Amino acid sequence: MTVDVVILGLGYVGLPLAQEAARSGLSVLGFDISSHVVEGLNAGRSHVDDLSAADIQEMLDAGFRATSDEAELGSASTIVVCVPTPLAEDGSPDLGAVTGATQTVARQLQPGQVVILESTTWPGTTEEIVQPLLEEGGLQAGTDFHLAFSPERIDPGNPTYGIKNTPKVVGGVTPACTERAADFYRKFIDTVVPAKGSREAETAKLLENTYRHINIALVNEMARFCHELGIDLWNVISLAATKPFGFQAFYPGPGVGGHCIPIDPNYLSYTVRTRLGYPFRFVELAQEVNSGMPGYVTRRAQDILNEDGKALRGAKVLLLGVTYKKNIADQRESPAVPLAEHLRSGGAEVTYHDPAVPAWNLPDGTLERVPDLEQAVGAADLVILVQSHSAYDVESLASQAQQFFDTRGVTSSPGVHRL
Repeated sequence: MTVDVVILGLGYVGLPLAQEAARSGLSVLGFDISSHVVEGLNAGRSHVDDLSAADIQEMLDAGFRATSDEAELGSASTIVVCVPTPLAEDGSPDLGAVTGATQTVARQLQPGQVVILESTTWPGTTEEIVQPLLEEGGLQAGTDFHLAFSPERIDPGNPTYGIKNTPKVVGGVTPACTERAADFYRKFIDTVVPAKGSREAETAKLLENTYRHINIALVNEMARFCHELGIDLWNVISLAATKPFGFQAFYPGPGVGGHCIPIDPNYLSYTVRTRLGYPFRFVELAQEVNSGMPGYVTRRAQDILNEDGKALRGAKVLLLGVTYKKNIADQRESPAVPLAEHLRSGGAEVTYHDPAVPAWNLPDGTLERVPDLEQAVGAADLVILVQSHSAYDVESLASQAQQFFDTRGVTSSPGVHRL
């Protein structure tokens, strides 16, 4: 073995992992099937928010290299799979990337290697999907090579917690597999937490995000009836948050985005339905509530316009912030997309501004960012704050708008409508 680790999939999960491993002095090879990604990284260019060109250059200086040559996988002591796991059109888990990556690893698998899956998936994937594929060549997990699952905990844009100081859960298909995988992560992560097995590690990841999913749905539903009752939910949350125990603050919004919250809980409900034959009612209800928020925001927008004697049809509506999270460019599953679709279906003329997104790819085509933010705010019949990027002087923008709808609860100006 000539390389400490090969990381398959150099996106929002794999690239920060490669960075931290390289920083610790490990020899790191990155593998990706995208020649654009590979060529860009080898030239010192980054394609993810959390890593700059300087970060990539630092990795290259430490010996990092990217490749699309699968033959190089055989030279690694450890192989970590960090590929996407989206939902299929019918809402079931799409493991195409996982099976494809596993088959690639299987073709190059060598005795003594440690293989770790980090891609979020349903409980049992490591043992039932990955392990059989890897063993097709005759090598046995736990004997000839070691296999484990370790859920990624990447939080893009988080200035406090990164790879190194976020505890790492690791569960192998055998106790020896757990220990070998844990030994690998201990080389560059402060705290490694062994799980009973791979299924427990897989389920822990789903529980983390299902917990958030359900609690966000709770406050989203509260936002609706608090508005009807004339109660300021944002003040309610701040009051409840003064309790030093037994409460964690969650906040309403125009919907949920990113890879984790809209997708991961569905892996758990899919497992319950297909394996046990009954629904995971909390998850499915939360999905119903959260997915309904863009439609609710649209109805609120229509009500706000009605106050000015205007109809939604023909109204100029400006959306501020179209990424799923503040201060990043990541648009995965952003609720801004269904919100724009709802507004357009009602006849609104939708424009947008986002400091990180010069061109916004919508299902029916690309929309260009408004060139002059303040001019666009003044010209719009309604401005909707969808994502509260720090670059926005929200109070100033709200004061310039004819009508301002704050879906993030960050404004205190009189006359502003809040979710």
